[in-house]
Amino acid sequence: MVASTLVRDGSGNPSLSPGGMTSTPRNPLAGTVFETETLRGVRCVRLSVFTDETTSPERQREADDIAAAALGIDFGEGDRLREAVDLDVSASAFGPFDRPQLGGWLARPDDFDALVWWRFDRAIRSMAHMHELAKWAKQHRKMLVFAEGIGGGRLVFDFRNPMDPMSELMMLMLAFAAQVESQSIKDRVTGAMAAIRKMTLRWRGSRPPYGYMPAPMPKEHGGIGWTLVPDPDAVRVIERIVRELLEGKTASAVAVGLNEDRVPSPRDHWAVKQNRAKGGRPGGKSGLTKDAFKWNPAVITRMLRNETLLGWKMHNGKPVRDADGNPIMSTETPIMTREEFDRIGALLDSRSIENGDRKDTDALLLRVIHCANCGGRMYLNKQEGKHPTYKCNSHARGDLCEAPSNVRGDWADEYVTSEFLRLVGSVQTTHVVEIPGYDPEPELRATLAEFEEHQQQKGRQKSKHAANAWQERADALDNRIAELESREKVEPQRVVTPTGRTFADEWAEKDTAGRRAMLTEAGVRLDVRRGARGGWRKLDVRRVTFTMSGELDPAAEALAGEATELESESRGDSPTPGASVRLIAPAAAAERVPVAA
Repeated sequence: MVASTLVRDGSGNPSLSPGGMTSTPRNPLAGTVFETETLRGVRCVRLSVFTDETTSPERQREADDIAAAALGIDFGEGDRLREAVDLDVSASAFGPFDRPQLGGWLARPDDFDALVWWRFDRAIRSMAHMHELAKWAKQHRKMLVFAEGIGGGRLVFDFRNPMDPMSELMMLMLAFAAQVESQSIKDRVTGAMAAIRKMTLRWRGSRPPYGYMPAPMPKEHGGIGWTLVPDPDAVRVIERIVRELLEGKTASAVAVGLNEDRVPSPRDHWAVKQNRAKGGRPGGKSGLTKDAFKWNPAVITRMLRNETLLGWKMHNGKPVRDADGNPIMSTETPIMTREEFDRIGALLDSRSIENGDRKDTDALLLRVIHCANCGGRMYLNKQEGKHPTYKCNSHARGDLCEAPSNVRGDWADEYVTSEFLRLVGSVQTTHVVEIPGYDPEPELRATLAEFEEHQQQKGRQKSKHAANAWQERADALDNRIAELESREKVEPQRVVTPTGRTFADEWAEKDTAGRRAMLTEAGVRLDVRRGARGGWRKLDVRRVTFTMSGELDPAAEALAGEATELESESRGDSPTPGASVRLIAPAAAAERVPVAA
């Protein structure tokens, strides 16, 4: 005798089982291994783009609720609500097990009996992901429900009967269709984005580069689509960063200040604008999240070196160019001019080695004191119960110093302070304003490098269309190079105004970091030779050589000349007996004005 099982279709109508015999209507979920009146369900919601209104979470919840009510599935309520909401999560990039909330539920299969989605594409978009999900559902005997399937009808895949392979087969067939649809959508979007990239002022959407925000395209430019305009909040932050860098702060010190003031980093700034939570997965690593992303020197440097500040469209790190090789603009109002952009780039280049954050040290002579034997830097070493000592650190650099030197820290600090103030303490400080010029050389070098990289692909094109496209870009880059070569360089100007204060005044008000900056900007260097053994109670000045180079040289030279004329008079600030003091390469014009401390 062939057994029969009666199940109901999506409309609740009875249907025959493979046995062909009818039976009286009963529970629509009967005939499975587990027969329950009410199933514990999880309502699943997913969005690739949080602002997509056509597939909003509310619409998905409504469809899920209708399907659950028809199938006797309960989602719970209040604190016991069973729901997996994953917003801004792509089904193509993240499988069901990799999504923040859905992945958590799948890891606890004993807490529910069924999963309910609005549509198939809310769950998966690839056959590989669907195979994993179907295998999991079969292993744990779960029901998968899609409120709106093909043609609008409800789809129910009941894996609670391990002897029935039809559910898994049908799911894989539908997954194949979903994957084909996903690839078609991706191709259409890629083509559309490529076309929009070539449109002047047209923004393609998504998160804009830091410093800008989307705005409707002005009518004078067609009024279709979106363009970029400066974001006032971000521009204020950029202006603050540039101002502090020009005032002498390192990128690390600037980052510390921004974090202390809780200024959102570029990555969090857009989330705040969209009223979304800050933080997320750094680098797309699954399972690792941050509450917020902080500023750091790399973030600041990367942001200030990005040509988007010039208003250029960028793609894969390179400018998008028109047929003449000119960068295509994404905005009418760039944040920086070319002169300003090059100026801050040159400043970053000059500090590329010295941009480490050393707020954790009270060493006055960091980057100032060196070992006379090997020429390497000396670092302050502290040991409990002993005086801090500057020591040669050749081993840390992988070098071998045959005669490493060391000197007591307070002795070296006092000596350098005394000599520095003796030489320039009475020199008046100045306020310097730099008026940027224009040099086409940086953009010319960058464009030439792009052209040379493009030339390496010559002859690799197999089709005429590809060859024509290659030639068009080569011609465009060549045109841009020729245009840049025709531009003249405009020299920057420097306006220097006396402050009425001296270096001694500034020194008295600065902390250790500020004084260290004064020394390094003045080009101060202290070379220390190895000392003789003995119970020294003060610095043996025969071991040290104090030198100074830079724009303070002329002023110090002038003071030295006055000291020679007054040599017969008794002076309280005469050089320490036995010390070696010299000025390196003084400037030719004594009229040059020293820079501000």
